Amino acid sequence: MADITKEQVLETLKTVRGPDLEHNIVELGMVSDVFISDGKVYFSITVPAERAKELEPLRLAAERVIKEMPGVKGALVALTADKKAGAAAPRPAAAQSAPRGHEHPHTHTPQQPPRAAKIGVPGVKAIIAVASGKGGVGKSTTAVNLALGLLANGLRVGILDADIYGPSMPRLLKISGRPTQIDGRIINPMENYGLKVMSMGFLVEEETAMIWRGPMVQSALLQMLREVAWGELDVLVVDMPPGTGDVQLTMAQQVPLAGAVIVSTPQDLALIDARKGLNMFRKVEVPVLGIVENMSYFIAPDTGARYDIFGHGGARREAERIGMPFLGEVPLTMGIRETSDAGTPLVAAEPNGVVANIYREIAANVWKQVADTPQRAAPSIVFE
Repeated sequence: MADITKEQVLETLKTVRGPDLEHNIVELGMVSDVFISDGKVYFSITVPAERAKELEPLRLAAERVIKEMPGVKGALVALTADKKAGAAAPRPAAAQSAPRGHEHPHTHTPQQPPRAAKIGVPGVKAIIAVASGKGGVGKSTTAVNLALGLLANGLRVGILDADIYGPSMPRLLKISGRPTQIDGRIINPMENYGLKVMSMGFLVEEETAMIWRGPMVQSALLQMLREVAWGELDVLVVDMPPGTGDVQLTMAQQVPLAGAVIVSTPQDLALIDARKGLNMFRKVEVPVLGIVENMSYFIAPDTGARYDIFGHGGARREAERIGMPFLGEVPLTMGIRETSDAGTPLVAAEPNGVVANIYREIAANVWKQVADTPQRAAPSIVFE
């Protein structure tokens, strides 16, 4: 069977009526560029922001007709809320009746948007984000070994690879293949070393360039989080992409995070970026469970001598300065690099080794912070 094409997808979408019920969503210019990979179709539909919830059936209709196309294995459709796509929301009656410049500030109070509700994941007791302000600090390696450390400490653990653009879990955990589905929608997570795992890397080829706008990233992330059969887990570790972008805000606003772990290296430049991550989580009211200093020191493989090639203790001093828990120091060793490249994380490959014990201690410190940290309500983030 020939591969599905963008033209075929757009032709099929012409059967879906737009909000005006006269024209289809393609004619109305509501459909984004169509992305196809391995028989799966991805696109977004742009709708007026004030009608986003009302038009959810339109999204479902578009997703349904694409899934029914011959040769299509699955579809991911997101609504892109765009105020410019529709008329401005009406002003409150009191404000409309007053002439411009003669409003009565003491008698009219703008209605505050409702506080967003954070929807949890069935069966998952706690969700922990592992983040960094920049790339290249070993965040994903830390997340994997932290998850395995929590597992080794007797907890039921899963890990979600939230880096849509650069997923690394398939390689780090030596998992290949495609996940199976339940009733054509719920995905069974992949599994290795006792961890349940979900990643965009299981759904598209490794070389595929994901060129998505923010709403599509948000939709994909929430589907990988909530439409996966995680089962009963004590903790789900989320490996965040580096920086402070769409994924971080989506997780902070829509997911009941028990807290975030910040990964940094000892040198000043990495610490500056780590502060950005710390400040972001503070602003969106997510508890920061502590800081991990990765590549804290180097152990020579031939002599066992220790060298502070990136400096040492910077993350600990920063944690002390801002009153944040310091979770531990992870050395830079050849073993970590070799086992990560081979897809056999150190905690699984050498469970009784020195570095594995360090990760288990960090995991114990993280879990203590989760147990001691009260959960907070979702912050209200308003876009003007």
